[in-house]
Amino acid sequence: MQTLREFTRKTKRGNILKIVREHYLRDDIGCGSELCRECFQNEVYQLTSQHANKSTLFKFPHYLVLDTNVVLDQIDVLEEDVLRNVVVLTTVLNEVKHRSSAIYKRFNEIVHDRTRNFYVFVNEHHKETYADREPDETANDRNDRAIRLATKWYDDHLQASQSSKEFERSGKAATRVVLLTDDAANRAKAEAEGILVTTAAEYVKSLEDFPLLMDKLSHKTFDSEKNGLPQYPPHLSMKELLEGLRQNKLLQGTFQASRENYLEGTVNVEKFEKGILIQGRESLNRAVDGDLVAVELLPEAEWSAPSEIVLEEKNVYADEVPSEERAKDENEMLNQVRAAALSAERTPTGRIVGIVRRKWRQYCGILQPSLIEDTNRHIFVPADRKIPRIRIETRQAAMLQNQRIIVTIDTWPRNSRYPHGHFVRSLGPLGDMATENEVILLEHDVPHCKFSDEVLSFLPKMPWTITDEDYSKRVDLRDLYICSVDPPGCTDIDDALHCRELPNGNLEVGVHIADVSHFIRPGNALDMEAAARGTTVYLVGKRIDMVPELLSSNLCSLVGGVERFAFSCVWEVDNEANVLSKRFHKSVIKSKRAMTYEEAQNIIDDATQQNEIAKSLRNLNRLAKILKKRRMDNGALVLASPEIRFQVDSETHEPLEVEVKQMRETNSMVEEFMLLANITVAEHIATEFSECAVLRRHPRPPPTNFDPLVKSARYQGFQVDINSGLELSHSLDKCVKADNPYFNTMIRILTTRCMMQAVYFISGSLQKEEFFHYGLAAPIYTHFTSPIRRYSDIMVHRLLAASIGADSTYAQLLDRKSNEELCHNLNYRHKMAQYAGRASVALNTHLFFRGKEEDEEGYVLFVRKNALQVLIPKYGLEGTLYLKSDKDGKDGVERVKSEIVFTFNEEDHTQRCGDVVFHSFDPVTVRLSLDSSNVQHEKLIFRLVKPYIKGFSVETTTEGTDSQAVSAAPPSKKTKKDKKKK
Repeated sequence: MQTLREFTRKTKRGNILKIVREHYLRDDIGCGSELCRECFQNEVYQLTSQHANKSTLFKFPHYLVLDTNVVLDQIDVLEEDVLRNVVVLTTVLNEVKHRSSAIYKRFNEIVHDRTRNFYVFVNEHHKETYADREPDETANDRNDRAIRLATKWYDDHLQASQSSKEFERSGKAATRVVLLTDDAANRAKAEAEGILVTTAAEYVKSLEDFPLLMDKLSHKTFDSEKNGLPQYPPHLSMKELLEGLRQNKLLQGTFQASRENYLEGTVNVEKFEKGILIQGRESLNRAVDGDLVAVELLPEAEWSAPSEIVLEEKNVYADEVPSEERAKDENEMLNQVRAAALSAERTPTGRIVGIVRRKWRQYCGILQPSLIEDTNRHIFVPADRKIPRIRIETRQAAMLQNQRIIVTIDTWPRNSRYPHGHFVRSLGPLGDMATENEVILLEHDVPHCKFSDEVLSFLPKMPWTITDEDYSKRVDLRDLYICSVDPPGCTDIDDALHCRELPNGNLEVGVHIADVSHFIRPGNALDMEAAARGTTVYLVGKRIDMVPELLSSNLCSLVGGVERFAFSCVWEVDNEANVLSKRFHKSVIKSKRAMTYEEAQNIIDDATQQNEIAKSLRNLNRLAKILKKRRMDNGALVLASPEIRFQVDSETHEPLEVEVKQMRETNSMVEEFMLLANITVAEHIATEFSECAVLRRHPRPPPTNFDPLVKSARYQGFQVDINSGLELSHSLDKCVKADNPYFNTMIRILTTRCMMQAVYFISGSLQKEEFFHYGLAAPIYTHFTSPIRRYSDIMVHRLLAASIGADSTYAQLLDRKSNEELCHNLNYRHKMAQYAGRASVALNTHLFFRGKEEDEEGYVLFVRKNALQVLIPKYGLEGTLYLKSDKDGKDGVERVKSEIVFTFNEEDHTQRCGDVVFHSFDPVTVRLSLDSSNVQHEKLIFRLVKPYIKGFSVETTTEGTDSQAVSAAPPSKKTKKDKKKK
């Protein structure tokens, strides 16, 4: 049967377009129930009597039909293996897909789990359940009617199937169909039409066998707050927001909450370089970090400045404090912030008037039980300080003590101080290594679930071998002396190198990269999973692969002595490293040896070794030095960041020792040829695909980014020129102090923090002059050399392969819009992977110092108004040594005596106490210990040992005459004191 569907669509120009589509209806679509004797079905029945839902509301066998809002709001309930025999209408499935792709993906996994007995009924193509849209009926009302129509048909259809005399003689109760909807209007209409209907909350509460399932219910409001007084201004309606944005009365941007001050945040708006400052609870107006918001700019006379005051909300049960008293306290704090801002440079300030789009997610943290006995209402404290506390209801608070749990936000009404949410699940004991790693991955949105069966189905079948056809399509390089050089323990070897002398006296250099794109074909489930993950994430002692291990550590890894597929970039160069020619080809290689940086360095340094591998490495090393000097002369920057490596216990996975990563010539050797390969490939694909090449750019930082660096260097007598990368590079080279060998490294660490984030982009989206990579001083750049761990490189491989005829092209490869969306995801995933790696280092550092106190040599990086920022080179960590007493106890130690006075000099950024003066980059000795008083946020405490200040410095057991030194003395040798011996 054929019918026509008509609907209108508004074009970009404002015209109304009428669209008519044919819509086919069928009478052979099965209902999926084993009770049915009418439908002809060739599949296994999904709706069975083996898994009945036992409810006190409906004490007879029944199937469930869900409406769209139940799926969207109660997905955490649905994911629990409780509800069975559920009819999923395609009307609902399509609405969920349209409104939330994330929830659609989660719901789809439930539907495809055959053990759950969820049956998809194609009601939109069934002639008895299709609902044509009526005149003046909204799309939402039409969909609600379609859901009711399908529910009614299902119930009637099943009752007809159970009306036989044989069924009556069986004595069984008839199975009915129940509609779950949280829409009051839809429920009223369903009741009027004789449909069995209830809300999701009422139904879950009726499941007596699963009382804890109520904890997972999404709460839009709490009963006690229904008549509460408003605590926030109302948000503008979406219509008002869009009109305000159109007239430029409002500005739109992403809200970023402050970690240090819960009454402050920033809205990133393109028009303002540093964004718009938001201060005060009412101005923040229920925005949560990451939300897309509309902001109203305040008059310039009301602008303020970012606060340097740390404000943490101390009263977890602030809702129990009378609102007037609470408002008074917050106003006092806000006045302090604004008073401090009077002497500072003011910045554009505004207030949030509406939410354009929420970016709520699941949050990790701990439960703070209520002080009131016999209550289910509790406060959840997120691990991320930028997220507000969340009110939830749970009946298992006692069980969740000292557990890391996950909570999600449901709503944030005007009359509630905190947003409302619900408990999702427990992660495990607080402080457990596996639990804390899980928190890191979740908080940084790192996809880390096991690869699905569908993804794994696209892997090569083992045993995998190279066929004659494969050899015929590739260049055979198995006889070349190719080798790889990587960190110790590396199993995902992306790259290998070779260098050999040519008869004409020149050299042939090859970079051979794992041919991952051969195994991952465009558009299949394996490809989509790799694209979604974007990058491999490295934690301490743990790796979350972008691709399954069969590829990452086996078939794609260029291990020694094994034939592997590669994508080769080969140059002919003269002895001065000038590129004379280049070529690209798919190849088969057989690495002669997989080495660590240290092993390769030992071979280069050992003059007795004259084999082909040794000759190749020495030539590569010599050429690399020339290439590096050439880059430096062009203005490339040598930056620094403190990097450390942990030795991890193989059983407990806890850190045993910490060491700074050593950099050798071989590190630089590999880096130079990877850079050369990336630049060479970038030039080629940008020429071949001028509109859709995947490239990487590093924007030049705005001059204000360099202010901390320029000022710090000036205080030390050095002039840092930031007019160009070349001038900056030369300035950094001159920042050398004979009495402080670590000074130049610290200057480069500060320079690194001035940089912008490098990003992926599509060539057709920017002008060529914007392609520039500031840090490398390269006009064009991309990523080609790590396809095992970066999806960007797979995209580049496909472009390069298509350009040389080694592989076919396809529509999405040349689709600029699609590739731009992929680049946005890659930039996000790359950033989150970096943050997750740093969080893992911080976690393991804390574990290493648990139960220990160590005196360590360090340097002052910054001098602040009330603290010194100290860098400890040995551990690559940075911390704050507070000079003033801390009323909030943020440093964990209340130790400053009233007679100890530190004076901050704003002119030269120094701190003085008596005869002791602290400058940036001065050496100090500090005692490190771990403060575990806040179970959720453990932190390292820095206490001064030297220079000695009586009444402030840590008293040591040994007496010395240097305790009254008049300046920051050179650090002494380390002393170590263990409180506990393990």
